[in-house]
Amino acid sequence: MRRTTILTSKSARTPESLARTLGLSPAEAHEWQVQHALLKRLRQIVRAASLTHAEVASRGGSSRTRVTAILNGNLDNVSSDLLIRLLSGLGYRVKVTVSRADSAA
Repeated sequence: MRRTTILTSKSARTPESLARTLGLSPAEAHEWQVQHALLKRLRQIVRAASLTHAEVASRGGSSRTRVTAILNGNLDNVSSDLLIRLLSGLGYRVKVTVSRADSAA
């Protein structure tokens, strides 16, 4: 007998609700948000400067294949450190702000 899998789609309006839908812990959700903010800015910089993936890779000390995957949104096994290194290689500095969460006691 053949089994049929039924997939349902869900939508999320905020990064927080998407993280919950994906089953991420709060810590994983924050890391995901940081990485996607870095990726968004990296894409903007690469597009504005009309850089090739090879140029980004060379300046950031990574491979072109890896940079292509990153710029296509594949952040599997990509650390925030690597994204920061790529941005740094392009002449940008990343600033980090740490603040207490409202729910923290």
